[in-house]
Amino acid sequence: MGVDQGEKGGAPPRGSAGQDEESGSKTARNTAIAAGGAGCLLFPLGLAGGTVIVIVFCGFGVLLAPLIAIYLLFHSIFGGGGGGDIPGPSDASSVLAVFQGDGQGDLDTSTVPEDLLDPIQKAGAVCSAIGPIVIASQIEKASGFNASLTGPDGRQGISQLLPAVFTQYGKDDDGNGKTSALDAKDSILAQGRYICDLAGQAQQLIDANEAVGSVLDLALAGYDVGMDAVRAAKGVPKTAEAQGYVAAVRAQFAKYAGVAAIPSGTATPTGVQTSLPTAVPTESLSPTSAP
Repeated sequence: MGVDQGEKGGAPPRGSAGQDEESGSKTARNTAIAAGGAGCLLFPLGLAGGTVIVIVFCGFGVLLAPLIAIYLLFHSIFGGGGGGDIPGPSDASSVLAVFQGDGQGDLDTSTVPEDLLDPIQKAGAVCSAIGPIVIASQIEKASGFNASLTGPDGRQGISQLLPAVFTQYGKDDDGNGKTSALDAKDSILAQGRYICDLAGQAQQLIDANEAVGSVLDLALAGYDVGMDAVRAAKGVPKTAEAQGYVAAVRAQFAKYAGVAAIPSGTATPTGVQTSLPTAVPTESLSPTSAP
């Protein structure tokens, strides 16, 4: 087990501004605790006053993943320098309940760009297993609502589907005479069809006793690492990639469900990619041995 502790910043100049900087420096301390083994996952916990503890668990699945939900949601709302009160226990309880839920319910329409509301709602109605909250949460994880984003492996657009996946599930949903991953509506509806197909496959695995877990978790894992990996693992694979993706998407549910109120003046997503925060080098998260 290795422990990495963030370095303290240098002493700031005195005076009100210096004191503010000193206070900010103290509250920005990060402690990283790494437990060796395969299948590692970051669990950040935001505490009152802004202190952040980042723990790297290996091989424990997503049992402690609710910590990510609290941190990511509260950090995205209150940690961007915009101020606001520290959320209380009742807020945390509501966030955890939604985090652990099925992603169903009504989408808070104020949390997504107005021009994307219709395709998100339609994508969330493709099947009963996947609602618009799940679709919006996936989009934030994939692109931060950036419809022109070009990612790795030929991924394009707001949903960042692999080219082969978009070719299979994409249609001219915006009616402009072409099917393109860079057309937000085409991309989002293709995403909806794909995740619903995966949910159907997940249900079949569960019914056949070939996998354990919820349909939603298995579908989300399949979306990220492929259903073959889910089938081989007989559930969500115990890897940082698969479990981290499931936790990161779930972490956004409370925001898009409107459970935690976003302060007035906070902009809806405009293209800043959301990812799990880290206080340790990326390479330190790689499994040290085969599972």
